[in-house]
Amino acid sequence: MMIPETQPSTTIAPGSLRRVHHIALNVHDMEASRYFYGTILGLHELTGEEIPATLLELVAAGKVANFITPDGTILDLFWTPDLLPPDANPERSFTRAYHLAFDIDPQLFEQAVAVISLNEKKPHTHS
Repeated sequence: MMIPETQPSTTIAPGSLRRVHHIALNVHDMEASRYFYGTILGLHELTGEEIPATLLELVAAGKVANFITPDGTILDLFWTPDLLPPDANPERSFTRAYHLAFDIDPQLFEQAVAVISLNEKKPHTHS
């Protein structure tokens, strides 16, 4: 009996992404940004054990602040005191620490990474 050869999917199945996991932003003025997100917008700033383990040192050093939105999305603020406006060149601008991260079922994570890897080198066209 021959086992059919399976081809990796080139797309992530609809419904696999559950929600936005976190948003990371570079900020020029951490104090003003913390005031804006915490006081003005009323978001809860993560402290103590609420802080993700991967960011504990940066938070302790005052280089990162974390907030949570009412729907559970984490907002990470990265202090960049010498922050310049985004570069007009999208290849250089992309290296800035602003991004969108989705929460996905852990059982689907490796498949999603494979799909992203397959599409990494493909030219992107907009229709």
